[in-house]
Amino acid sequence: MSLVVSVVVAVNNEEGAAVEVAREINTAFATTYAPDEYEIIFVDDKSSDATLGRLQAARGELPNLRLIRHTHNTGKSGGVRTGVLMARGQLIAMLDGDGQNPAADVLAVTRTLQMAGPEVGMVAGERRNRQDIQSKRLASRWANNIRKSLLNDGSNDTGCGIKAIRRAVFLRLPYFDNMHRYMPALVTREGFQTLFQPVEDRLRTTGRSKYTNIGRLLEALTDLPGVMWLNRRYRNPGQTTEV
Repeated sequence: MSLVVSVVVAVNNEEGAAVEVAREINTAFATTYAPDEYEIIFVDDKSSDATLGRLQAARGELPNLRLIRHTHNTGKSGGVRTGVLMARGQLIAMLDGDGQNPAADVLAVTRTLQMAGPEVGMVAGERRNRQDIQSKRLASRWANNIRKSLLNDGSNDTGCGIKAIRRAVFLRLPYFDNMHRYMPALVTREGFQTLFQPVEDRLRTTGRSKYTNIGRLLEALTDLPGVMWLNRRYRNPGQTTEV
């Protein structure tokens, strides 16, 4: 059988969670896919702790695990992009490496995408029962409402790390830092649909969040106008056929 799914996880200083996340992914996907139908790709985004070493030590028990290392830190979007470029699967499943995303939910959105028609380019998770502190939840709701009204992307939670996307669709998306937060809008820009599916959220038990409310606000002030510009400047050719 040909390889179907590549599960991509970008990590930076997640030594306390990364191996357990890899194990959980393997357990979940092994219930549905044969060993030669899926792979797990961890991209170490220049961690300064023992993340990479612990993942290397776990490869003996996880034969489907592939490890990619960055020599320069690029952020989450850069890590995800590297993983997709290195992937061999037709479908890309994504989740964060901090342990907050249940692997069973990642499997569920992947199966939804696999069973959907070709007009569906991505299935994105939307967190219910979020475990973040109240200030982060309020800031996220405010930012999501503004982004949704300006981009009309249909997403209530672009910060959710759980997504499944066709590799061919991802490779058509423009790349920029933090583009992972705008993937529903970018997928729509390319003429594909995005489906949304509720997923669970868990407390972070190790490591530290890489994001702050102020940091996200400053990035949004730059990124959101840029994505709006990209949408305005795109001319969709419709269906393309060789004749």
